[in-house]
Amino acid sequence: MVTDDDAEDDGYPVATGSGPDGPAFGPAEEAEFEGLLTFLKESRGFDFTGYKRSSIRRRVARRMAQVDASTFAEYLDLLQVDTEEFTQLFNTVLINVTGFLRDPEAWDELAEQVVPQILAPKSRGESVRVWSAGCASGEEAYGLAMVFAEALGVEEFRARVKVYATDVDEDALAAARQATYSEKELKSLPAGWRERYFERSGSRWTFRSDLRRCVIFGRNDLVQDAPIGRLDLLVCRNTLMYLNAETQSHVLRRFHFALNTAGVLFLGKAEMLLSHGRLFLPIDLRRRFFRRADQVDPSGRGIGAINRLPTSGSRGEVQLDDEALLFSPLATVVVTPDEVVATANRRAEAQLGITSREIGRRFTELELCHRIAGLRSSYEDVRRNRTSLWQHEAEFARSSTETLYFDIQVVPLAGAADEGPAVALFFTDVTRYRRMTGELQAAHRQVETAYEELQSTVEELETTNEELQSTVEELETTNEELQSTVEELETTNEELQSTNDELQSMNDEMRERTSQLDRANDFLESVLGSLRTAVVVVDTELIVQAWNGRADDLWGLRSDEAVGQHLLNLDIGLATDRVRPLVRDVLHGEGVRQDPLRVEAINRRGRTVQLAIGVSPLVGRQGHPDGAIILMDQLETAIP
Repeated sequence: MVTDDDAEDDGYPVATGSGPDGPAFGPAEEAEFEGLLTFLKESRGFDFTGYKRSSIRRRVARRMAQVDASTFAEYLDLLQVDTEEFTQLFNTVLINVTGFLRDPEAWDELAEQVVPQILAPKSRGESVRVWSAGCASGEEAYGLAMVFAEALGVEEFRARVKVYATDVDEDALAAARQATYSEKELKSLPAGWRERYFERSGSRWTFRSDLRRCVIFGRNDLVQDAPIGRLDLLVCRNTLMYLNAETQSHVLRRFHFALNTAGVLFLGKAEMLLSHGRLFLPIDLRRRFFRRADQVDPSGRGIGAINRLPTSGSRGEVQLDDEALLFSPLATVVVTPDEVVATANRRAEAQLGITSREIGRRFTELELCHRIAGLRSSYEDVRRNRTSLWQHEAEFARSSTETLYFDIQVVPLAGAADEGPAVALFFTDVTRYRRMTGELQAAHRQVETAYEELQSTVEELETTNEELQSTVEELETTNEELQSTVEELETTNEELQSTNDELQSMNDEMRERTSQLDRANDFLESVLGSLRTAVVVVDTELIVQAWNGRADDLWGLRSDEAVGQHLLNLDIGLATDRVRPLVRDVLHGEGVRQDPLRVEAINRRGRTVQLAIGVSPLVGRQGHPDGAIILMDQLETAIP
């Protein structure tokens, strides 16, 4: 969408007078303007009612001046009769002006301070999710990709980072997906970035294809569509400034929901968020970096700081801790520094079969270690390295007919340096999520099979796939994230419904064009068949293109036998050596013989007939002959 810092002062003509939201209009004009916005929303799905009226009026007024429409009602009448005018209006309203690393000081702080703070608390291999909202022609999204590639390295970037780039302008998204830019457009990049991240293609430069797969483009209306969830960085620069206060508040609540607890919001230099302190607090107000308000640490330690309660050794609190462990919804096993099972809660007994008989046994001797592949090696790695470790979707065959899947977190606890740490193992049951993953993947394969030939929807299907995958990941964490997953699936269903509607429209248009073509062919055949003169149409190579019924009666060849054959190869009783010079002259543009050529020929009955033959050029769109029309009129029939 709009990303130009100065686009608000665009020089469009405005009405005189002023009001709280821009130029003042009379009640009748206000009603006409609101009716125009309502028509755009209902007919094309673009809801501009949330935008600042002053900005929208100026852009609509500019387009009205270009088409000589004096009132909003008159322009509405034009939109109703001219469907092409919608495209011109949207191109005027949605100004797509952007560039690489606009406002360099803010981008320097993003690369040098904000991105390292985002990556610091993440474990190795943990994914990073970035959203560029209102990406226009893609420079901002690819700029974010390059910043993270610089911070992580190319290989780790490809494995960990996903950059989602969205806009409401389909033409801008189509240009962004090409990822091709001129040398002038890349001048603002730091030294060496162009050669490192772009490949020369003629006179232009194309973003590297291996990194391009990490940047996913899709259509998203910030006002109406569900946000992309679990974000580490959300970039929305100079887009909110075109929304009114109520709509801004609605969009910012969605942004707050979409960000992780340590997520960062990066806005344009014209956007302050002074009235939304309960949602976001500034990291750097001058360069417009904000974080979620519920992530603020009073000690001022920065992004991701966590408050911890002091520990207590009282007997009552120890019993409370034991009670909490006993009834924990996660199956938990605690192993002492000498590798003996110290305790296991009720969930572990119910799901893993660890009863009181296993307490006091060596952990590596438990049947559990043999039935879950990789558990023993994970446990030994944690004891050796004293760092926590995750084992995802570990398979556990509880019986011959039942298999469970767990996400296992192995965590080192306190222990003496010479004897190794105690270890706690937490088993999160993800069996239900695994089944849902299979169902979602099967549904995705069906979608890909149904629309594999639609190149225009490939990027949207990739976005859908990523949203479905993120849904699975969210279901593996907490129940609170389930609502975000439902919203993403609803967005996917809306996109698929939109795709089905587009396909239906294409099919209707194809049927209409086929019907028109059939009527044109029927008309042409009717004209040729109604002529009393034999008509033969040939192309520049003398290949027969048309052969009417009179020619069929004269020579005894049907149309399907003659069409596609060389004229001189047809087995008819016509002296073609006399006709050929006439055709050659016409094809070479040397003029048309005014009087017809009279020749004798033998018709299909074997009788000698007198023919008057005329040749005319078949003139193409460029004014040059594309073939010749041969007219053969029977004058008289000789008596055998």
